[in-house]
Amino acid sequence: MKKLEQTWRWYGPNDPVSLDDIKQAGATGIVTALHHIAHGDVWPVEDILERKRIIEDSGLVWSVVESLPVHEAIKTGSNDARYYIENYVMSLENLAKCGIQIITYNFMPVLDWTRTQLDLLMKDGSKALYFDWIDLAVFDIHILKRIDAVKDYTTVILEGVEKKFSSYSQQDLDALEQVVLMGIPGENDITLQDLNNSIAVYGQLGRTGLLDNLLHFLSSISDVCEREGIKMTIHPDDPPYPILGLPRIVSNESDLVAILEGVNKPFNGICFCTGSLGASQSNDVASILDAVKERVYFSHLRNVKKDTLGSFFEADHLDGDVNMYAVMKILITENQNRIRPIPFRPDHGHQMLDDLNKKTNPGYSAIGRLRGLAELRGLEYGILGQ
Repeated sequence: MKKLEQTWRWYGPNDPVSLDDIKQAGATGIVTALHHIAHGDVWPVEDILERKRIIEDSGLVWSVVESLPVHEAIKTGSNDARYYIENYVMSLENLAKCGIQIITYNFMPVLDWTRTQLDLLMKDGSKALYFDWIDLAVFDIHILKRIDAVKDYTTVILEGVEKKFSSYSQQDLDALEQVVLMGIPGENDITLQDLNNSIAVYGQLGRTGLLDNLLHFLSSISDVCEREGIKMTIHPDDPPYPILGLPRIVSNESDLVAILEGVNKPFNGICFCTGSLGASQSNDVASILDAVKERVYFSHLRNVKKDTLGSFFEADHLDGDVNMYAVMKILITENQNRIRPIPFRPDHGHQMLDDLNKKTNPGYSAIGRLRGLAELRGLEYGILGQ
């Protein structure tokens, strides 16, 4: 039986985790992006080829682009959306010329993945990423000061907010603000003013408008994708529910089906992230995968544990609320129908062992992901009977 392709996210030459480290972890494919190029600008062939050369000189291959960012103008449907879509098409053409055809992107308004703490201490002494509803509400109500923010939270959360806020120093509040507004490594963070401005725009647009703009974007790039054999893989919302007054459209099975059916062509696919979808109290991750598996072209495998409020931390890859065994069985079965193996990567990982004393990209230290990849590899081999 065919095995999945084992890949690893790499942030480029400035990543503290080197390509040699990745080879030692056992991955064969690299998932990366040209983070030095501003959102909305065209990715030049020369830059793509140079990144590809560096990867291949290390004995690895560039398997997936993560991410080719979608400019905010496209998401909001502003007057210059057409310009940025044309640029996106040129970037896709250039990537295809260089033999790279799996592209990951997201359609989350303003923010990428959102957490409230980057170093939650685990019982074993390692550290994990954490999303706490009470801390998010502290940020929303007392730092961002969003109008009518209190209406979006339960009484239990609001009671917790007042207790926490009264105990926080200004240093605590500054640290919380920095974490929530944190951008992708190598790219710029946003400001409170940026976020407030965007909240106003998306408040007018609403969920329906955001979905319409996604489907328009996909329709606009369909010709180049079909011509060049490109597979677009949308990443689910992280976390998978509205936050800070911003709409979400990629959070559950019905969302994914609506996107796939909205532009019902093979190029339009999914980056199936078990951790993002697993953070919802109502999502059955394995069931969702089974429903959309034929259009899954890339997968992020990680696990989460939730509490009664819906707050969650990132657990060990095989030790969370997501049934990773069931997910892996579905992926393996679907993989037998593919000409090219489905790439997956261990997503995030605990900061542990020597990495506790190193500066690493949050969620992307080496040893935690090494452990995760080893566990996932073992799970796959066990299911395959190898």
